[in-house]
Formats: sequence, structure tokens, C-alpha cells
Amino acid sequence: MILTGPEIATEVGRGAITITPFLPSQINPNSYNFRLHDELIVYEEEILDPSVENMYTSILLSREGIVLESDRIYLGSTVEVIGSTQYVPIIRARSSTARLGLFVHVTADLIDLGAVGRLTLQMHAVQPVRVYPDMEIGQVTFWRTQGERVQYAGKYQASTGPVPSKSYLDWSSPSNPIARSRQ
Repeated sequence: MILTGPEIATEVGRGAITITPFLPSQINPNSYNFRLHDELIVYEEEILDPSVENMYTSILLSREGIVLESDRIYLGSTVEVIGSTQYVPIIRARSSTARLGLFVHVTADLIDLGAVGRLTLQMHAVQPVRVYPDMEIGQVTFWRTQGERVQYAGKYQASTGPVPSKSYLDWSSPSNPIARSRQ
């Protein structure tokens, strides 16, 4: 069940949801608008390989913004630290952002229970589009859980900015059948 905007505000006040900084003006009927932080990451390689650490470049956004090209993936993050040990956050673009052809999360919209940090956004533009630091780019909803709550304790916990893929760490796991077959 999704929380309403007023209930999100109540749960932030109670400490059950983390949104820092929290601005009441960013509350919607059933979501909270989040803003784009001023750092982006762009991979340097043309072909990305999940079994190795891919090289990347950090870009600091100026007040004039930056044009996102359609043939790249850009990693950004939220200004806000967001998460909850009691509710599952789901992120998506604001409809105004989506109407410009900008995907804000590509495929990773579910934030695990217990993950708290600046959320990494996997941004992809359908056509070139300009983005600005602090723009309200997306929204987060919060969902009630059912069953035993298991808290996230993975490799992206407590992110302080955009974090590139750490999938290469999974390749060292003995439980990874592809990694075992490559040995």
C-alpha cells in the first residue's frame, strides 16, 4: 500500500522515513519530489563489462547545467539522503521530466528496505536534454511491507553521491556460476 504525501511527512517527522533535507514544498499527493545533485558520472569505455571495474569521469554541474546526450548513461544522485527501515522507496521521474524524454532510473527503481543514502540515478535521454543542479527531477514513493523485514546491507549502502556499478564484486563470489566457469 502506498503512503500519501501527508503520511510521508508524518513518517519523516516520526523518524520512520529519512529524507534530509526535507522540504514540505516538495510533497505531492502520494510522493516526494527529489532534486538532482551537482555531480554526474560518465563511463569512459564504449563497451561496459560487468566483470571488471569500468573507468569513469566525474562532472561537476554548473548553474548553466549540462546537455545529456542520447547515446550515454549518466549516473547522478539525489540532493536528499533518502531511505527507510520500515517502508520500501520506489523512484521514478516526475511526469514533467519524463515528457522531455529523460529516464531517471532506467531499470533500478526499487530501493531496498534499510538502504539509506543519496540515491544513484541512472539517467538516459531519448534525445539531448539539459539538466541543472538542484532541479526537481524525480519523485519517491513509499510502500508498506508485509512479512519479516530484512534490512539491506549491500555494497551501495550509505552512498554520498553517484556510485558506478560494483557488479565486478559479484564476480569474485563463489556462488556466481559464470565466474566459476571462467576459472
